[in-house]
Amino acid sequence: MLFANDFTRRLGLDHPLVQAPMAGETSTVPLSLEASKAGALGSLGAAYFTPAKLRDSIRAMRAGTDRSFAVNLFIPVPWGRDPAREAAYANEIARAHQALGLEPPQPPAQIEESFEAQMQVVLEEAPPVFSSTFGAPDADLVTALQRRNIYVIGTATTVAEALVLKQRGVDAIIAQGAEAGGHRGSFLKPFSQSMIGTMALVPQIVDATGLPVLAAGGIGDGRGVAAALCLGASAAALGTAFLLSPESGASAAYRAALTSPAQTETTITRAFSGRPARGLRNDFLERLEGREEIIPDYPIPNAWSRPMRQAAARQGEAGYLSLWAGQAAAMTKPEPVATIVARVMAQAKAVLGEP
Repeated sequence: MLFANDFTRRLGLDHPLVQAPMAGETSTVPLSLEASKAGALGSLGAAYFTPAKLRDSIRAMRAGTDRSFAVNLFIPVPWGRDPAREAAYANEIARAHQALGLEPPQPPAQIEESFEAQMQVVLEEAPPVFSSTFGAPDADLVTALQRRNIYVIGTATTVAEALVLKQRGVDAIIAQGAEAGGHRGSFLKPFSQSMIGTMALVPQIVDATGLPVLAAGGIGDGRGVAAALCLGASAAALGTAFLLSPESGASAAYRAALTSPAQTETTITRAFSGRPARGLRNDFLERLEGREEIIPDYPIPNAWSRPMRQAAARQGEAGYLSLWAGQAAAMTKPEPVATIVARVMAQAKAVLGEP
């Protein structure tokens, strides 16, 4: 039976389904909580959470359910300052601020949250599952997490990355295909050399590692879940599919863009964060298209563009939002999380002839 396996049994899941972590405005406790309560693995996209917010969120999840849930953080990546690039990028942000009626942008006081402080909270609060993106956690960190009875999941976009994760001792691997919305998790080779489709990537990582593999990227309904399970995945992760749920933190402008017939095309861009991410096309993205040379290293643009994105969300201006979405965005439906989980799993079972 494809719907129960070592992964689902280990975490006490009713379904081989993961609500993918989506860092940013869309990540809310209600979204992840309802996914876990529905029998899937809810995931907090906590990369941009302060340590205090992270602690409060973990405790809120625990207070709301006794089911498994995950906390996802970004592994820090090396970055450097380039005054010329940063000034050029700041000029583009200034143009956007003017269009939105904001004061001229000021250099961000903080570029990113402290990963060490976030991890201290994770170790102290011990959520059932920890997952990471953008790199391989140190083996010592993996061991420390597992000693706290925390199940550890890493993200790979190639077989080589998956083998590094296995060497570090993770319990399971997210196979993130090129179709996935949001940031790419690649960390060994250039992004352009790591754009492998989900259905090609999953069986290769299954065969190469022997670990539970969670398929992610372009899976929008039960047919995609069924296909992933047939290829050897232990579960499938859906992210964009949950964006229109009432529990999602997506702004009204974000939701409108997702439901617009003219907004179904996605592309890879560095415009908002400095790191390649897949999202719907809009004005700010197109303004920087072909001008990669002025975009600073991640996460500097993420810090510079945050006030712009927050103001755009308040004003309903989708042209200045990071509209992260996967290639199955057009399949997204405005339903509660529990309804989405039930619909997706019913469809997957029907496809595979499971009762």
